[in-house]
Amino acid sequence: MTAFLRLLARNRLALAGGVVLSVVVLLALLTPILPLAEPDVTNTSNRFRPPFSEGALLGTDHLGRDLLSRLMWGTRLSLAVGFAAAIIAATIGAAIGIVAGYYGGRTDNIIMRGVDMLMAFPYILLALAIVAALGPGLFNALIAVAAVNVPFFARNIRGITVSIANKEFVDAARLAGLSNRQIILSEILPNVIPVIVIAMSTTIGWMILETAGLSFLGLGSQPPQADLGSMLGEARSALITNPHTSIVPGLMILLIVMSINLLGDGVRDALDPRLKSGALSRPMAATRVDRRATPPAPTGKGLLEVGGLETQFHVKNRVYRAVGGVDLHVEKGECLGIIGESGSGKSVTALSIMGLVASPPGVITGGAAHYDGEDLIGAPYRRLRDMRGRNVAYIFQDPLATLHPLYRVGDQLIEAIRAHRPIGRDEGRAKAIDLLKAVRIPNAEKRITDYPHEMSGGMRQRVGIAMALANDPDIIIADEPTTALDVTVQAQVLTILDDLRRSRGLAIVFITHDFGVVAQLCDRVAVMYAGRIVEEGVTGDILRAPRHPYTARLMACVPELGAGKRRLEAIPGLPPAVDRLPAGCAFADRCDRAREECRKGDIPLARDGTHAVRCLYPVDTREAAE
Repeated sequence: MTAFLRLLARNRLALAGGVVLSVVVLLALLTPILPLAEPDVTNTSNRFRPPFSEGALLGTDHLGRDLLSRLMWGTRLSLAVGFAAAIIAATIGAAIGIVAGYYGGRTDNIIMRGVDMLMAFPYILLALAIVAALGPGLFNALIAVAAVNVPFFARNIRGITVSIANKEFVDAARLAGLSNRQIILSEILPNVIPVIVIAMSTTIGWMILETAGLSFLGLGSQPPQADLGSMLGEARSALITNPHTSIVPGLMILLIVMSINLLGDGVRDALDPRLKSGALSRPMAATRVDRRATPPAPTGKGLLEVGGLETQFHVKNRVYRAVGGVDLHVEKGECLGIIGESGSGKSVTALSIMGLVASPPGVITGGAAHYDGEDLIGAPYRRLRDMRGRNVAYIFQDPLATLHPLYRVGDQLIEAIRAHRPIGRDEGRAKAIDLLKAVRIPNAEKRITDYPHEMSGGMRQRVGIAMALANDPDIIIADEPTTALDVTVQAQVLTILDDLRRSRGLAIVFITHDFGVVAQLCDRVAVMYAGRIVEEGVTGDILRAPRHPYTARLMACVPELGAGKRRLEAIPGLPPAVDRLPAGCAFADRCDRAREECRKGDIPLARDGTHAVRCLYPVDTREAAE
């Protein structure tokens, strides 16, 4: 609850709305004990007194009644009716939606067709019809407002329930022998309550307006009882001559509805789990850069040089050091593999190069990434946008999530080209077909009109590769592009990348978990752990004789076909939390070679020729061979 309130408070508009609404509700609750005049006592000799008159702070109405008193009592009544209508509509609508979504089939069809019939009527006309049938009165107006909003809740909750009812945890509850009622109460309802709360927070304001509208027409609150709508209705005849009688209740309705809507938007955002990791605003176009030290100069080692790169995630009062000083380089025509456990910082390192880490909460706090001598970290957004896809391309891990589901793959390929240079439709189509052929998609002329969902996972990944090649980049960053593919398709994709690298002279940074992929494709490999490079060198050297204990244990976990019987090793424990990294070697708590000095001070990356290792007691060549 505390975290929710902190997140809500970061949205200034929501906070302002909450403060205003809290003041209004507090005053409404205190109304019975405040020293106010009787709201229904008439005194025609004092009619239409202006605001700030003696004994009448907001003036009087056409019957001499105190406007401040009537405003307070009317606000109290309007709030009560609005909140009551919202609770009733949410309860009935959610129950209908859950039943329809959970049972499905004929039950769903019958219930939702009835809901559709109600939604076919304009809601205000339906409310008028209900009040006309029941008779004027505030209670009947409450029933009418609640009834016309039931379909809204039913529709929303039904959609959420349909997606939840087919989840594995619901199937597990059925297999465990729970009844439908128990599943609805214990599995479905807890998952839809946040949606109900969000829907209520964004509709209470409309319900107050609807109730005020019915009272304005004389169908809600009846004289002498006052609510905000009836006060407006009684004041309309004096709108020109005595406008304060209309302005006072009108401003109160505006304050209430605006504050509820602003607060409702904030509640919706604060309850959204996708926003709890950062801020409530849209991520920036490029990662925020806050370097406190002078970045290193290029050394001319390669086409792409990464030096001392540090990337952090600032979430609330925690700082997650995802990348803690990475040094890499890749030359033209070379493939560099980056390998390590999940959470070791591989993807964040790659995303940081082109400023693709989401900000907030991501921040690049140090280092540089030089492309052909130009530092990309902190470069103007226009420059980064021009280079993304043209000089440095990115192949993402899940092509189904990165390809737009509503556009044909050919149109998306043409769009990738047009982002950097003008191209005609016919020329763009021909180029797109050539790209699909280059990644060995059969029958490219017809597959260019396919949507992503009409392709297999391997075909979509090839489209992702084709999109990366669309503008003939110098460097391709491939972020685990074969992880979700079967072995046959994985081999085909790797062969395509290797052939393209050799034929076009591409430099490739390949992120993977698989040492087999590293052995097949990569010239050099860098092993990452807890945001740092712990070992780097020529692929053959590292595979034959790993020096860092982490690399050796990581390779010992991989079974080898045809190697006979051997024990598969395991790495004890878990990687350290990057917001609480230990001093010294981050791998020390999991390492059987660790000593006391391993936990003291920074351990440098010691280089011996082409091989570098960050360890005080590395595995020697003889041990690695065994």
